[in-house]
Amino acid sequence: MQAKKHVSMRCHRSFVMMLGLLSASLLAAAPAGAQEANLFVQVKGIRASVGNLRVSLYSDPETFRKEDRALKLASIPAAEGDATLEFKGLAPGRYALMAYHDENSDDKLNLRFGMLPIEGYALSNAPKSMGPPKFADSAFDIAGPETRVSLPLSY
Repeated sequence: MQAKKHVSMRCHRSFVMMLGLLSASLLAAAPAGAQEANLFVQVKGIRASVGNLRVSLYSDPETFRKEDRALKLASIPAAEGDATLEFKGLAPGRYALMAYHDENSDDKLNLRFGMLPIEGYALSNAPKSMGPPKFADSAFDIAGPETRVSLPLSY
């Protein structure tokens, strides 16, 4: 009986020891510095206090500039001058932004000939490209607890 009790205690100790090692290895495997971040977006040069200012955030190149598929969207009443919006709780990674002054409040960037914006707009990094801008040209990294991006509107 004594021998069975001794073997049982040894098995229990081994199990507890393995559980402790497993827990420690899982904690060590957690990404270091993977804290959530806040993104502050300053939109510059809003020309009138009519309509709304809309800013959309993207993390997937396939959804870039498709507002209905944005990771996050912020919309505030437009006010002449500059405005700052905040996106909270973001994971570190690569993102891109699109902003526009929705002067007629129809919740879309109005285009001439289906491709030329007729409302003020901006993309992160202000890419100069022929054809539709690509995610890679507008992408920036969020790595710290706070990132600031400036978007000057073009009318």
